[in-house]
Amino acid sequence: MQTNENVNYLEGAVILIDKPLTWTSFDVVRKIRNVTKAKIGHAGTLDPLATGLLICCTGKMTKKINEYQAQEKEYTGTFTLGATTPTFDKESEPENFKEITGIDEAALLAATAPFTGEIMQLPPIHSAIKQNGKPIYLLARKGVDVKVEPRRITITEFEITKTELPVVHFRVVCSTGTYIRSLANDYGAALGCGAYLSSLCRTRIGSFKLEDATSMEDFIAANTVPKTDNQ
Repeated sequence: MQTNENVNYLEGAVILIDKPLTWTSFDVVRKIRNVTKAKIGHAGTLDPLATGLLICCTGKMTKKINEYQAQEKEYTGTFTLGATTPTFDKESEPENFKEITGIDEAALLAATAPFTGEIMQLPPIHSAIKQNGKPIYLLARKGVDVKVEPRRITITEFEITKTELPVVHFRVVCSTGTYIRSLANDYGAALGCGAYLSSLCRTRIGSFKLEDATSMEDFIAANTVPKTDNQ
């Protein structure tokens, strides 16, 4: 665990955090900034409903953010079949319900094939991509017509690791710029029943692994100087 005793955050450090559920990536950055008083940024946003590895860089190490952000990423999580949501995840209510009877293990595995390799992916309109200088999710919430263009991404591994219908567990290894929410929606469309992302955890960025990360609670505790009776 990193503490102020052996890390100079003002000079520069790389902090691996296991982002808590419901926290935004900026919540993590803001809290670490308050604790360390250092210049800080993060390498790759995680949605509030996602957990897992968030790389935070302070001081001179902020120059490494773009390098880290561009590296290959690994995710695990779950898709829920038989419905879709406007946001492609649990931030909005399920709709367009369909039966999933007849979808077996073979169909679940076969449906992953079109999404491996280099593919074109359409990002969700509820995302932080900017249109006319504003994040498109803000425009989408107001009912403004949002245009998004397909993006070229690479998914090197996409496997179904466990089946508990209507929930399927997955593991994905992909390039930067990949939207797992979009993958969930597209996968459900390929199956003909719809699907949305019901949980997500980022387990790796390049050579950085979630198992080496610390919780926000532990980081704060390790880097906060206890008050004495004289304080």
